[in-house]
Amino acid sequence: MKSHLKIESKQLNILFDSLKEHGYTIVGPTVREGSIVYDNIGSANELPIGWTDEQSAATYRLKRRGDNSYFGYNLSPYAWKRFLFPPSVKLFSAVRKGKSFKINSDSKDASVPNYAFIGVRPCELQAIKIQDKVFNNGQYIDTVYKNRKEKVFIVAVNCTQAGGTCFCVSMNSGPKADNGFDIALTEVIDKGGHYFIVEAGSEKGNELMSKIPHTVAGQSEIENANKLVQTTAKQMNKSMDTKDIKELLYANLESRHWDDVASRCLTCANCTMVCPTCFCTTVEDVTDLTGDNAERWKRWDSCFTMDFAKVFGGNFRSSSRARYRQWMTHKLASWIDQFGTSGCVGCGRCITWCPVGIDITEEVKRLKIED
Repeated sequence: MKSHLKIESKQLNILFDSLKEHGYTIVGPTVREGSIVYDNIGSANELPIGWTDEQSAATYRLKRRGDNSYFGYNLSPYAWKRFLFPPSVKLFSAVRKGKSFKINSDSKDASVPNYAFIGVRPCELQAIKIQDKVFNNGQYIDTVYKNRKEKVFIVAVNCTQAGGTCFCVSMNSGPKADNGFDIALTEVIDKGGHYFIVEAGSEKGNELMSKIPHTVAGQSEIENANKLVQTTAKQMNKSMDTKDIKELLYANLESRHWDDVASRCLTCANCTMVCPTCFCTTVEDVTDLTGDNAERWKRWDSCFTMDFAKVFGGNFRSSSRARYRQWMTHKLASWIDQFGTSGCVGCGRCITWCPVGIDITEEVKRLKIED
């Protein structure tokens, strides 16, 4: 049984200092340009203290809370995948040497620091596990992802409020983290003060906590933390019925429903860019003007872009109808066949950041009605 520890909020900076002493570069949430983003931070003072976010379909805004909560927001538009599966990676470079050339491999990504992720939500933990299945499954290994993931220390934060577009309960990915972290925090602000209930999930986590002043959490303090998480689960006003969802989508490939979605979808690819599990890429070769130096880059792409399905002889997914159907069917159906899990974690980012407010939970409901 995991023991529950307690640290006071003022000791959060000691946790940061300890991580830095262990050689970690800290990445966490911070307020920047009207949103909460994940970026390099040096101390707990740079966290979004006293800020929360309001999210709904096609709507995101920050507002002040009535307290000094460190993690009183829901989700950043960023996903942690940008640090594990970066938007651009140079695969190799080539230099002309007379009538031959020399290839320099750059895929080892040796300069990447050891990251400590602060504030990883349970749904985001599930997203990282899903990308582990994609990139580090033993048979097909992406060495860049594998090398980065092996260096990461994860500080998860259990959710104590539900966002307007969250449906993690439906996807069994939250609002409490069960595993996949080094330590997990639950932030509590009540009459007893401002503190965190801490669970260690690894030997690295236990070692870190041994260096941070703490006490053993009392039963009432643990119950207070658990109640906050339980209340969060009840607050979610969105849900997705996942029963037989794979069969539903496979049976409706020719449904008129896709025409309705296509009439609204801009194929802007916002949903795939903010999604914590989407992994489509393209490869781009570039040369300088002399032709003596060339590079090959792997970059994020999206199944919504026009060129993604372009092959010799034409484009097999030229309509927005086909592209939206591909995204949703892959995410909720064929992903299960490929990786043994859904590609959706219920974070709701695709709903918040869709410019026209297309809601994947509503699209599933409509398909069920029409089926």
